[in-house]
Amino acid sequence: MEWLTQYKIPIGQWSKAVVDWLTDHGAWFFDGLALGLETVIEAILWALQTPPPLLVIAAFVLFSYIVRRSLATAAFVAISFLFIVNQGYWERTTETLTLVVSACIVCMVVGVPIGIAAAHRPKLYTTIRPVLDLMQTLPTFVYLIPAIVFFGIGMVPGLIATAIFVVPAPIRLTHLGISSTPQALLEAGQAFGATKRQLLWKVELPYAMPQIMAGLTQTIMLSLSMVVIAALVGADGLGVPVVRALNSVNTALGFEAGFVIVVVAIVLDRMFRAGETK
Repeated sequence: MEWLTQYKIPIGQWSKAVVDWLTDHGAWFFDGLALGLETVIEAILWALQTPPPLLVIAAFVLFSYIVRRSLATAAFVAISFLFIVNQGYWERTTETLTLVVSACIVCMVVGVPIGIAAAHRPKLYTTIRPVLDLMQTLPTFVYLIPAIVFFGIGMVPGLIATAIFVVPAPIRLTHLGISSTPQALLEAGQAFGATKRQLLWKVELPYAMPQIMAGLTQTIMLSLSMVVIAALVGADGLGVPVVRALNSVNTALGFEAGFVIVVVAIVLDRMFRAGETK
């Protein structure tokens, strides 16, 4: 078997060469992207941290009631966030929510149009499907290396790594929703003289909305799963105390932060789950 391992395919060297080339020739792009993402992150952080916590909690409770039309859900959201304040993790929670919201914005803005294009062009989806599989199966720690090289330490590389891991979900679910639109509905729209743009906005998107909302929910949950990993590259949030607890073998701190992450995940799931069926 020595003959098989003697001439190793230089995957690592090729990857390093690509990263080096991008670093040398794409610095202007990565700097501009980092500036734009930092602006979005700072704006969301300002909106969540500047007002008093009770005011922000009241806004979340009102939003959950508008979305779900359920007093029980609104009460659950209020109790959950008050519990987080009681545990002393409100600032960390707002940082985590900032990462999640930013990831949702990036992934939905990128994923939904690509999903629509892939649904209308089967060959395009066949081409990008292996790429989507690679993005979700490649260990997430691998994303952190070029993210640090291109964007340094902080929230931005954490957001980039999160977006790369998460964006296949809205692409796949949007593609599923658009491509499963019944042919009878499309033919009815065409019979009434609808253009392709009108068919998209009036027929396909309304029919696919449950799947698109499912993609949003998956984006939120997958973003939360990246909180601890993002903390390894300097992203603030609830992942920081988890990493600190791991390094110091602090069981109490680890369970506190972990339980708060679970509470945030349940709250966000309850708030947006109803949108999948509306």
